[in-house]
Amino acid sequence: MTSKLCPLNRRGLVMLRVKAFRRRVWFKTLSGMERGLINSVIKVVDKVRSTLLAKVLTSIVKKLLTALESRVTRMMREVGQPLAKKISLIAQSWGNKSAKEWMTNKGFTQFLAVTTMNTLSSFKA
Repeated sequence: MTSKLCPLNRRGLVMLRVKAFRRRVWFKTLSGMERGLINSVIKVVDKVRSTLLAKVLTSIVKKLLTALESRVTRMMREVGQPLAKKISLIAQSWGNKSAKEWMTNKGFTQFLAVTTMNTLSSFKA
């Protein structure tokens, strides 16, 4: 996940830091030590080669990427995908063979997530 979205090199970390500043999550999400570590790596290292440093940076980058994620994307991952899987399995048990594709259909997952987000709290179980 991390290597695709944010490579552990100077350019990738700078771009992530700029995006975090713009979305106002840099200070909200990271502790002073985490921010300092990323800033130090940006100043000193072109490409991270140490496995220990890469492991520490990966956890910090994942934290930032989660904070940068939009509400709809997060709801798709947390609510839409499990709901789509459940609905798909029920439909398959009823004999609908095409329902197997529903689990991986992003449009269906997004529909379920947005529908859940827009449901009034008084109607939620």
